[in-house]
Parts: sequence; C-alpha cells; structure tokens
Amino acid sequence: MLKIWGRASSVNVQKVLWAAEELGLAYEQINVGGAFGGNTTPEYRAMNPNGLVPVLVDADGSIHWESNSVVRYLAARYDPTGTGLWLADPAQRSLADRWMDWASSLIGEPMRVLFWGFVRDPVHADLNAMSRAEEQAAEYWARLDAHLAGQPFVAGDRLTAGDIPAACQLQRWLNFPITRPDLPHLGAWHGRLAQRAGYARHVMVPMT
Repeated sequence: MLKIWGRASSVNVQKVLWAAEELGLAYEQINVGGAFGGNTTPEYRAMNPNGLVPVLVDADGSIHWESNSVVRYLAARYDPTGTGLWLADPAQRSLADRWMDWASSLIGEPMRVLFWGFVRDPVHADLNAMSRAEEQAAEYWARLDAHLAGQPFVAGDRLTAGDIPAACQLQRWLNFPITRPDLPHLGAWHGRLAQRAGYARHVMVPMT
C-alpha cells in the first residue's frame, strides 16, 4: 500500500491525495508537518532532505517528493495505458507539463502571498504585497481562462495530471475575500472539477 506523508490541509499534499484517488489507489495518509510536526526528524529527512511535504513511499519502497513530480510519477506508474491522468503522446504530455510548471513558477507566488496574508499569518500581513499579489493572480488566472476557452481541461478533453496543481490553487483563490474578474471558462472548469469525488473530498475543504 502507498504511504503519503503530509497533512491533508497542505495544498501540495492535496494534489497527491487527489491523484491517488483518481487512479483508484489504496493508500495510508500520515499527518506530518505544520501543527503535527515530525518533518524535521532524521527519519523524515532521510526520505526528503528538504523536510517538506508530501513524501510518497510506494509499495515497492521507492521514495518520491516534490508534489508535481509525485503526481507525474503516480500517473506514469499507475496509468500505463495513458487513458486517465497520464498522457502517452509526448506533445499532449508537454502541454500538461507546461500548466503544471505554470502553477508553481507563476501563479504559485501570488497565491502564496495571499494565503499567508489571509490564512496563515494575517496579523503580520503586508497589505501592499497582498494588493500586488491580488492583481498579479487575476492576470495569471486570466491566461488560464483564455486557454480553457478552447477545451474543457488543460491538456484536452479529459482530466489529466496537468490539471491537478492549478486546480488545487484555484479552489483557494475562489475562497479568498478578494474581488475577482469574471473568468467564465475558469469557472466552468471549476464546475467540472467539483463533480469529481477526489477533488470534492481532498481539495474543496477549509483552508485552515
């Protein structure tokens, strides 16, 4: 059985939990990090030298970390036909990979600022930084909205690994107390995501 180390409130852990459920995998989730602690022990650092969550230990004992990498690994390992989360065609897979990387390299930073300001540490929030992050996030989400105008999911006509990182961030953005632009394609995408049991169970949850 898979073991997924990390607290379920972490957006990065949510990616892996949701992916595992989409693939129909049995797993044990072990709360680590945040209020649970445990991620600075020698034993945990032996699995992930960065001390971050999540860590996936596969049934064969192999260890995997960095959430987007773990999602890709699960999709490649447990969807060999390429009909679910994995994409067998390299060009399509590149499209999915681009939006996975975008979720970390671009939208990830303003989302981090907003999350810390609204949820993690509002007492010490930098209001100027939050205002800039709100504008930047809206600009970036508009780019994904434009992309989704031509297809229901980020890499085509079905949910793939490429949807998972941005979809987890989107749930948070929709629940921040901010003014959001009208992005109909993004909203329709969220509606499709909300119908998936794994997304509802692991991602559509309170942020605290």
